[in-house]
Amino acid sequence: MGSKRVYSICAMCTGRCPIVVDVEDNEVEHIWGNPYLLGGYNLCPRGAAGKTLLNDSERPKTPLIRDGERGSGKWRSVSWDEALDYVADNLKKVIDNYGAKSVVLSDRGGAITEFEKAFIAAIGSPNYFNHHATCSNSIHNAHLSVAGLARNGVTYDYKNAKYLVSFGRNLLESLVTGEAKNVIDMIENGGKLVQVDVRWNYTAAKADRFFMINPGTDYALALALIHVIIRDSLYDVDFVQRWTVGFDELSNFVKPYTPEFAEKETGISAADIVKLAHDVGNAKPSVIFHLGWMTAWYSNDFYLRRAICSLNALLGTYEAKGGLIINKGPGSLGKPLKSLLSQIPKSNEPRFDGCGTKYPHLSGQWGLAQELASVLLTDEPYPVRAYIAFRHDPLASLPDPDYIRSAYKKLDLLVSIDINFSETGWFSDVILPEDTYLERTDHVIARNGSKPGYILRQAAVQRRFDTRPRSWIFKELANRLGVGQYFPYNNIEELIAWQLDGTGYSLEDFNEKGYIDLVDKPIMWDRVDGLKFKTPSGKIEFISKKLEDVGVPSFIPYEKPIELKPGRFRLVTSKCALHTQGRTTSNNKLLNEYVSENHIYIHEDRANELGIKEGDLLEVENEGEKQHIKSKLTKYIHPDVAFMLHGFGDDVPLRTRSYGRGASDIRLQKGLAKVAIGGNCPYTECTVSIKKIK
Repeated sequence: MGSKRVYSICAMCTGRCPIVVDVEDNEVEHIWGNPYLLGGYNLCPRGAAGKTLLNDSERPKTPLIRDGERGSGKWRSVSWDEALDYVADNLKKVIDNYGAKSVVLSDRGGAITEFEKAFIAAIGSPNYFNHHATCSNSIHNAHLSVAGLARNGVTYDYKNAKYLVSFGRNLLESLVTGEAKNVIDMIENGGKLVQVDVRWNYTAAKADRFFMINPGTDYALALALIHVIIRDSLYDVDFVQRWTVGFDELSNFVKPYTPEFAEKETGISAADIVKLAHDVGNAKPSVIFHLGWMTAWYSNDFYLRRAICSLNALLGTYEAKGGLIINKGPGSLGKPLKSLLSQIPKSNEPRFDGCGTKYPHLSGQWGLAQELASVLLTDEPYPVRAYIAFRHDPLASLPDPDYIRSAYKKLDLLVSIDINFSETGWFSDVILPEDTYLERTDHVIARNGSKPGYILRQAAVQRRFDTRPRSWIFKELANRLGVGQYFPYNNIEELIAWQLDGTGYSLEDFNEKGYIDLVDKPIMWDRVDGLKFKTPSGKIEFISKKLEDVGVPSFIPYEKPIELKPGRFRLVTSKCALHTQGRTTSNNKLLNEYVSENHIYIHEDRANELGIKEGDLLEVENEGEKQHIKSKLTKYIHPDVAFMLHGFGDDVPLRTRSYGRGASDIRLQKGLAKVAIGGNCPYTECTVSIKKIK
């Protein structure tokens, strides 16, 4: 077969970095970053370890139908026809008895979601949702309310930024390759990095200033910064006058939140808060207040994020060099991609999760994954009886998985489509194994940003096992349910040709670099008259009439975090450069060798009080749930905080490398599978006790 080089898109995490794959005789020799887009062959360890995923025999190799109790691990290998007929027949029964809306589907979100969204819409259900209840719902919905844009409706111009302020976004450790490289370039260009966090981490190590903040008080800091920026006239007057609504109301609201007030709450000195406000004020508009990535922190996170968006607006960072650049897509150049989803009539049924009804201010674009359990248990607003989890593992990501699992027992059909044996897959009736990203070609996606274009994930090698691509799986299911007309292609090449029809480009145009640029130079809109905020006013809305018309205030007062009882710790979790937030990498042979289990980090003074030494086996407890985990002691963590990596405590025996290794954070997060004002689960409101196991 010889050697070849294939440009594609990584899928080892949600970063979706552009990659180039070197192949020799149908074996992956090496995976690099795409140098045309990343400025070098840089790639994170997760991306480089993709070759191990390809040949991993501990992933589903054939379609499987449950042959015992749910979760028993008893499976029957079947043909694709039998598996697809089984799924389609049971979906028909559910639709006949309860209606199409009783079928729900979730995925991990992102840009390559056309097939599953088209499928659930084609059968007439409005109920698509993704994992963002456990990730970015609060910032997505907050930015939508302030600027009319999702979190990813802007791109950060790191390289030209003079100041980058991050509230807990661990840019250099929970990394996306291109983003991390751009931040390092910013530092080397003289830009200043300020990290606010409850513990020291790699990003803090590279920061010019690191503020260890009292946990749960970030909102007080953001309000105090707004207070100083307005009080000392540090804001961008022209931008604020031209592009914002509600400045006077914002000014009055923040008057009580002085630096001295914030010092008492946050532990950060008033002088440091004033200095930071003046530094960013002097550097405006080339300033980035990072909006956040995984923002499922607290019940009030929606308002923390609105405050961070407001800081960017006050400093005029939108569409400024070194600030937040509003993304442009191919459609803005008259070259949109054709979409399967746009051909399908939209359902008029209300959503199961209350987005747009019970929660009128929350967008169904991301939905509320945590609501499925309560809907299943109550049949309100209506029964849900079938659930397709597509490359999404809610039993490994939502808080309190035993509660979630008990609700899933009410489903007539639970289907997992995945490349891994996920926790949800293990509890499913059917597992449909998907080709890995190295074995399949997906649909073309728009590459939104200052230089809009197209990019494509392309198969690098032939499939290893009896798996199939998503383009085929959903088309076959649609055919069996009588809605195959919405998937008008016989193979992926035909679909890509249809998508690109009228653009002047073809599949072959991706061969040279893996992507297509539609312009030579970045597009920057006129900051005087050309900005396009998708709010009702067309401006940044400090005061949102849309929110207030449905009873959601534009501002809420700061409240102290829930009081910590004696002997307790606030549990904080994150990820590292080797593993994703979920279970997609923990069993990877290469990555598991480096980090095979998690530890719990606590302050050495608290450890001394509890008689705990480095490496001791500890019992971590909350509401009767007990997890065992080894200790790591450090002085670089807030004394009230216990920290562990998310994604461990694997319960799937077939994943032999990660099975039973480390502790599960989500099991400790009892009672937190609920909807906060931003649509997020409030993960960091979990507190735990810790003791040494004798």
